[in-house]
Amino acid sequence: MVLELIGLEVLPPPVHMNTMDANLAPPIPFDNSYARLPERFFARVQPTAVAAPKLIRINEPLARELGIDPQALATPEGVAILAGNRIAEGSDPIAMAYAGHQFGNFVPQLGDGRAILIGEVVDTKGIRRDIHLKGAGRTPYSRMGDGRAALGPVLREYIVSEAMAALGIPTTRALAAVTTGGWVLREEPLPGAILARVASSHIRVGTFQFFAARKDTDAIRTLADYTIARHYPHLNDRPDKYRELLSAVIARQGELIAKWMHVGFIHGVMNTDNCSIAGETIDFGPCAFMDTYHPSTVFSSIDRGGRYAFASQPVIANWNMVRFAETLLPILGDTQEEAIATAQERIDAYPPQFQAAITAGYAAKIGIARQAADDTALIQDFLTVMANGAADYTLTFRALSDTAEDPAHDAKLRALFTGSDALDAWLQRWRDRRASDPRTPRDIATAMRAVNPVIIPRNHQIEAVIKAAVSGGDFAPFHRLVDELSKPFDDRPGIDDLKQPPKPEEVVHATFCGT
Repeated sequence: MVLELIGLEVLPPPVHMNTMDANLAPPIPFDNSYARLPERFFARVQPTAVAAPKLIRINEPLARELGIDPQALATPEGVAILAGNRIAEGSDPIAMAYAGHQFGNFVPQLGDGRAILIGEVVDTKGIRRDIHLKGAGRTPYSRMGDGRAALGPVLREYIVSEAMAALGIPTTRALAAVTTGGWVLREEPLPGAILARVASSHIRVGTFQFFAARKDTDAIRTLADYTIARHYPHLNDRPDKYRELLSAVIARQGELIAKWMHVGFIHGVMNTDNCSIAGETIDFGPCAFMDTYHPSTVFSSIDRGGRYAFASQPVIANWNMVRFAETLLPILGDTQEEAIATAQERIDAYPPQFQAAITAGYAAKIGIARQAADDTALIQDFLTVMANGAADYTLTFRALSDTAEDPAHDAKLRALFTGSDALDAWLQRWRDRRASDPRTPRDIATAMRAVNPVIIPRNHQIEAVIKAAVSGGDFAPFHRLVDELSKPFDDRPGIDDLKQPPKPEEVVHATFCGT
């Protein structure tokens, strides 16, 4: 235990499956492409074997979507691959190089310090996906880290990433989680674990920044070409494909942040190395969903200045896109002036694009199908009433869905606010606005319930799940929470406890990244 805590490698290296009976290996149809890029894009590295891997959970539907037999993945041989103890045939493990702005400060070399890309698969829909082992041991980018992950953060990422997917928000996914049989040292010794994470790719703004910092224009162009081919193939034959790449990434980022905000999600650490070029939510460290609504809400224990507060997320996303645009300047125009003008034009498109996305989503949440000029004010005023009334974000929008069908539910909605006068005045405006809607109240309510979840992964519930697993080895609460969050919009018997906001003694004031 002590040797593993201080990071010494005392375990044997992983076994390569091609030295064993191939029939033991679960069929993972690897088709790697990033590993064929120039060597300066990554470091070839083997996972560090762990003492006694044990399966926590396989995401069976996702495995089948990837063309992987989940039953084979759950065998001892499959678990060994998920833990990094065995290298499956066709796997080509690498740690990706990237840089990044962390809380506004540029770090020219970061990279996969505790995660290893074991390969790619083309899923049943023809989409190329990465399979990443998070917590698989040291890499050349680990710096002073141990390359490991503790059980708590692995469970948190599994829960939240799968909840995000069920909510319809682009995200990395959790394929599996295993315990390692060892310990990692954080503030105290904690049980170790590994998350098998799936993403459309792990290319980040920071990946481009890594080469821009080195003035490696050839690498920037190569990476841009690869990104276009993988994520934006409709741009392949465009003569202005790099300009359009910038526009496409900006558009996806704005849409993503709007979706976060519609469900009250706070990423917590929107550094450029956590900003996916594919427009997916990535790296669930000190993330959280709001209970009581307030725009300045911060959960991350390391965000002492509120840089990544709930309401700041659109501005930070814009800031990140400016940093991305800077990396592309060498390939955006024939002259520096032309490149800057091109980049500025694309950056200037972000605010109206984001505003359109955020307004459309909130309009749907309050039951407006066709937007009018005054709807932005109606939406903002409702959020203000919620903030002033200390209302629960999720429960309020769900209760509004019920009162859209029958005003008899107004009392249930009022009960969520510390004062109801301002709410009552807003409800009258809202009903006046809906008077011209040809839909029936039931149809309006049904549409609202389809975008207003009844349950979210609340912080106090996640913490209870982690405590049960870490302290008592009890994973039943984890499995139940993951299962129930897969149907976030369906109200049903047996989930009343999962709907509830925390009691005063259960409120989680800070979340931690786990490194």
